[in-house]
Amino acid sequence: QDQRETMAGAAPAPPFALEVTPESSLQFVLTRDGGASSSSSADPTARCTMTLRHTGQTDGSVAFKVKTTQPRRYLVRPNQGVVGPGGTESVSILLVERDKQILLHSYDRLGQSALDHSKDKFLVQSCPVDDAFAAKYAQEKAKAGPADGKSGGVSGLSKEMTDQLTAMWNASSGSHDVYNKKLHVRHVVPSGDGGGAAPASSASPAAAAPASASPPVALAASDKTPTDSMTPEQMFAEITNLRRKYDELVSFSVNLTAERDILNNTLEQTKRDLNREMASRAALDNASGGGGGRGGKSGGGKKGGTSLMMVLFIAVACSLAGIKLANSGSVGFLQSVPVLGNALDFQADETVGADVAAADKEEL
Repeated sequence: QDQRETMAGAAPAPPFALEVTPESSLQFVLTRDGGASSSSSADPTARCTMTLRHTGQTDGSVAFKVKTTQPRRYLVRPNQGVVGPGGTESVSILLVERDKQILLHSYDRLGQSALDHSKDKFLVQSCPVDDAFAAKYAQEKAKAGPADGKSGGVSGLSKEMTDQLTAMWNASSGSHDVYNKKLHVRHVVPSGDGGGAAPASSASPAAAAPASASPPVALAASDKTPTDSMTPEQMFAEITNLRRKYDELVSFSVNLTAERDILNNTLEQTKRDLNREMASRAALDNASGGGGGRGGKSGGGKKGGTSLMMVLFIAVACSLAGIKLANSGSVGFLQSVPVLGNALDFQADETVGADVAAADKEEL
């Protein structure tokens, strides 16, 4: 998918690609309930609207699907649908209140820099659909009626149509006729929103007191001024600086802990997958190697029997050859061997006796 997206980004967009507005990034404005910036809008919810337009380069309808890397943080409505030739579709994206408060808390501690490196992303996929399915979708959409001016009643589609859309995307997930458009996410806190510019002052008991005339100058002077000779303004600035550094360290520690937990969970999952893979491979080896082991064992016994018979055959042959050589008198050097010598002498005595008996018979 990433490879197809990269290729799509490098090559011209296909005719069935939808025009996405905004083009590159979605911006969510984080406002506080009852804050100064909330006067411009009665709804403080962080939301963003994305418009999908059929470019008209193809006569057929185009299906779309919106995905995000944080599905629990954003509510997308509608997240899939069909756009006819020359038509448009507005997608409303809502940031969950709990995550909005977490982002505001990070902003209170570290400022806008804590929100500038968001890794949240959205992916808009588009692919062509056949006319029959597009006509059926248009009938379902017209039957549902416009729920509001933006969603166009897509949320009122029947479950059957929703399941058909999902099945279509599951079937085309590996197809090359899918165009991917990636959008990054930016979170912004308005400058007039209270509580974000000076996080330390809201937690300090002296927050209600008038601020010092020039805190940056006093803070710079306090770097070289002994504590005993500091003015109250310099002391307050030093405390504020220390509190800010402390908050930054706490936030950094919290982020490190969260990353450590994520890495630990990933490591544990990898270990479980590895153990599962090793167990499956061991089971396959046992299943395929059981018969082979038994066959190898019986083969080994047969091989051992063959070698034993060979040793016995060689021993008998050597014995017969030794007896024959001893009788012919050609192995006199073996007389010094204790065992063989006795056996050869025994055979020699029997030969001499036989010769004497033969000579006596001839005399008679």
